[in-house]
Amino acid sequence: MTIVLASASPRRAELLRAAGFAFVVDPVHIDESVLPGETPDAHVRRLARAKAQAGASRHPGQTVLGADTVVVIDGRILGKPRDDADAAAMLSALSGRVHQVYTAVAVADGGAVRDAVDVSAVTFAPMAPADIAAYVASGEPGDKAGAYAIQGWAARFIERLEGSYSGVVGLPVAVVHRLLIS
Repeated sequence: MTIVLASASPRRAELLRAAGFAFVVDPVHIDESVLPGETPDAHVRRLARAKAQAGASRHPGQTVLGADTVVVIDGRILGKPRDDADAAAMLSALSGRVHQVYTAVAVADGGAVRDAVDVSAVTFAPMAPADIAAYVASGEPGDKAGAYAIQGWAARFIERLEGSYSGVVGLPVAVVHRLLIS
């Protein structure tokens, strides 16, 4: 079975490829704004489902995978930073603290949509202002939820991970497998 990945994320594609899934990429674009009062779980679930459904409308009869990831600290949802200043502010908030990463996966096929949310806890080491400035200057935080990539330079700041590494990268592979076979 070949699935349609409704995401432009090269990280999600790499995770699927590494796990041996056959897929094609056809990204969809939806409004990812947080709705008033929306919890992190509800937010990522809504977006993953919307992406899968939008992809399914373009690929009837195929299995479509949608996903969304956010970082949460103190109940505040951190998506992708707007600019370097926003990235630096996010990293300052994460420095020396534990936060959660929510990644939802939705699979649309045969008119049905199945979904699941994976939550992991990540502990950041304290980061000096110079560390934050250098990391932001690297360009890596620009398109990442919470302004960091656990699989990249930010790995040097990660003291502890409780949960799914691939979920923090952006696609909990075991969850994808479970949804595809259910």
